[in-house]
Parts: sequence; structure tokens; C-alpha cells
Amino acid sequence: MAERNLDFNTIINRKNTNSLKYDFAAERGRPKDVLPLWVADMDFRISSYIQDALLSQVEHGIYGYSEAKDGYFEAVHDWFLKHHNWEVQRSWLVKTPGVVMAIAMAIKAFTKEGEGVLIQQPVYYPFMEVVRANNRKLVNNPLIFDGSKYKIDFKDLEEKIKAEHVRLMVLCSPHNPVGRVWTKEELERLGDICEQYHVIVVSDEIHADFVYQGKHWVFPTVKKSFADFSIVCTAPSKTFNIAGLQVSNIWISNPALRRQFCKQLDAVGYSQLNGAGLVACEAAYRNGEAWYEAMIAYVKDNIAYTRTFLEEHIPEVQMIDPEGTYMVWLDFRGLNLIECELEELILQKAGLWLDSGSIFGEEGRNFQ
Repeated sequence: MAERNLDFNTIINRKNTNSLKYDFAAERGRPKDVLPLWVADMDFRISSYIQDALLSQVEHGIYGYSEAKDGYFEAVHDWFLKHHNWEVQRSWLVKTPGVVMAIAMAIKAFTKEGEGVLIQQPVYYPFMEVVRANNRKLVNNPLIFDGSKYKIDFKDLEEKIKAEHVRLMVLCSPHNPVGRVWTKEELERLGDICEQYHVIVVSDEIHADFVYQGKHWVFPTVKKSFADFSIVCTAPSKTFNIAGLQVSNIWISNPALRRQFCKQLDAVGYSQLNGAGLVACEAAYRNGEAWYEAMIAYVKDNIAYTRTFLEEHIPEVQMIDPEGTYMVWLDFRGLNLIECELEELILQKAGLWLDSGSIFGEEGRNFQ
């Protein structure tokens, strides 16, 4: 049976579906008729294989406690081997309902209150929230923007790790929101520093399947020794548009780290994933290839369209060329507006709801 859901042009009305993106503007202080582009989910119907698998589960009519059988691991294993040349082992896998939850569990498992946790701003804002909410010290290694792309400040990275006695780093790879796909050389240099100072790296690789330039390197594949201090966070949620089903696959090859991580999961009372998430994840990785390839091509065209539109109609606004992810990071500094004026322009005049760059860190001010 062939994939049926390859029409990405048809607009599907998501209003009145309890959509966070479309149904909560008023509750969050935005105009009711605003066009929301702030949530990282897609407005495309999912792969028909995922849809059929979920329908079959619904028709069965019983939704008791569920767990994954061999087919689940095999589907996930085969996807990562094919797409990222990474052969995962069954014993490494810990399933959680989300990547941010996994990061929170790692922070609680491997650091104590008051200890430093390092991030690289501007970065996905829940990283900041989960560090501070757990009473850890937020240590920022700001990315350097050279006018066209972002780079890692390795000198600052090493100095901050030493000065702040950093125990854990949260790496975003590919990087949200700036769209960098880190090179092998960059990741190797970063990993060498972390290895030298005994820093555990929690690598958020949820956007690994969205790469337009370069190659995504799963962090522990960069250098054999890196696997010993790595926690790799993956999920089908971005790739296959199933974020609401809450399923993430966390890979920890070091048995001691894995035991500590699982002990923390036990402490919060978490056990099985929801059954729909398990079904959707297996169907996605087993049968979603045709949908994935078509979706990537479509998103790549959308990015090209956005780039051309800005160059032709609003040249003062620079799009930072995304090497990966499906986010677009826009530099509005050329408009010479203060932040409240920029928000007024975008929200009230343009009728768009975007994520303000400043929530990603001070380095994102006047970006969107």
C-alpha cells in the first residue's frame, strides 16, 4: 500500500482541535485572528502509515498499559543506521515522553542544586527554564554571530567550564533556533574540552533529520570516547509531526550513567509511554520514508521561497541561512526598531505570531 498523504498544499483547518498553535491566542494575550507561526509543529497531515496504525489501535477499543515489543526497537534501530550511520543497542534505550523532560531528568541525576549547567545562547528557551527551575546555575557560552552564521566560542567554553565548575552541558545539535549543523571538527573540539573537564554532554538531536547543508553527526559517533559521557536525546516528533503523542528515545551507552538516569525517572514515578505514542513511533520509523522525503523537499522549497521573498521585498530583514531544522531565524536589526516597536509591527500590523528572539537569550534580541 502506497503512502497517501503527500499533498502538502491543501490547507487543513486546525482551529477548534485544542491546537496550542491555533486555539490559544486570546489566552496568551494575542489577537484572536493572528496567524500563528511560533510553535514548532507542522500543518501537514501525518504519514498515512502512522494514521492507519493509530486508527487500528483506536478501533481495538482498549487502551490499557502498553510497552514496546521487538518491532519498536528494530524500526528505530534501522532508521538511525540508515540515516545517521549509527548502530544503537537495545540496552542503551530509555523512553521518555519528551526531550525536555529527559534533559530535566539528566540535570537532576547528574548535578546538585547550585552547580553549573552550560548552554549556548541563543538557544531553545526551555533549556534555560529547566536549568533554573531545578535550582541549578545557568552558565552561558554565547554563540558568535559573524554576520552570516553562528560559531562556537571555544575559548569562552573552556574558561566557563573551568571557572563555573560545570558538571553538565546541554548541546543543541542541529541548533535551534540558529539553524547550524555542527561540523565533525566543531563537535570533536567541543567534546575534547568536555572530556578533559569531565563534563557530561546531553545532546538534543531532535532535529537530526532536517539537514540541508553538511551532515549531521550524532555526538558519540564523532569520537569513540565521547560515548562514555553522552546522553543522546532523539524523537520522531519533529520529523513526523507527532509531538502531541509524546514519545522520545533517549540513548545512554554508559551503564552507570544509564542507571543514574533511570533512578531519577523512578523517583518521579514515571514508567510506560502512552500506547499511541509507541504505535506512532514504530509506524513512522518503519514505513514513513516516502512521506519524510517528500516533506523535506517541500520544507526546503518553503525556506528558499522565504529567502527570495525577503531579498526582494524586505531586504532590511536578514534570514540566517538554515543548514538544518525547520525553523527560520530572522534578523530584524536592520529596521532600527526597539523591541516593543518590533513586536507591535509583527503582531499588530503584520498579524503574525512569532517567537521573540529575546526569549532565546539576550543574544537573540531583535531577532524573531
